[in-house]
Amino acid sequence: MIRKISPIRLMTLTLCATTLLFLNACGGGQSSQNSNDASQGGTAPVGQSSDQKYPDVREAELESSGGDTWTLSVTISSPYDSPERYADGWRVLSPDGAVLGKHELMHDHAGEQPFTRGQSGLEIPQDVQEITVEARDLKNGYGGETVTVPVPRG
Repeated sequence: MIRKISPIRLMTLTLCATTLLFLNACGGGQSSQNSNDASQGGTAPVGQSSDQKYPDVREAELESSGGDTWTLSVTISSPYDSPERYADGWRVLSPDGAVLGKHELMHDHAGEQPFTRGQSGLEIPQDVQEITVEARDLKNGYGGETVTVPVPRG
């Protein structure tokens, strides 16, 4: 099932993420040693665990480009987003675990959480009825919540 984010919700999430990043960058009234470590008395961003290792895929949508070629739109949410650690891409898996494609992200998306990006030219064989999208973290690799999408063949 594909969920759409309303423009108001997206604007609210963006404002919250920007505020949290600003407070973190300015020290937020805490020492920089523990500003993001909840176990040390710091706080994690609202709705996110400070011990989360991976970014989560929130949504994925396929659009046919003709034949076995598709365009994939992926929405990712990351509990951290800095030049040192961020969601740096995703991969597309068939039901048997074969990697059908990868997409690399070149920078953090600190002011844009969650964020959506596209991947064109994705080849999905005719016998594949659904795909799973898994996000990657610059530091820890692949993991986190995935989204499985049926391939809409006509």
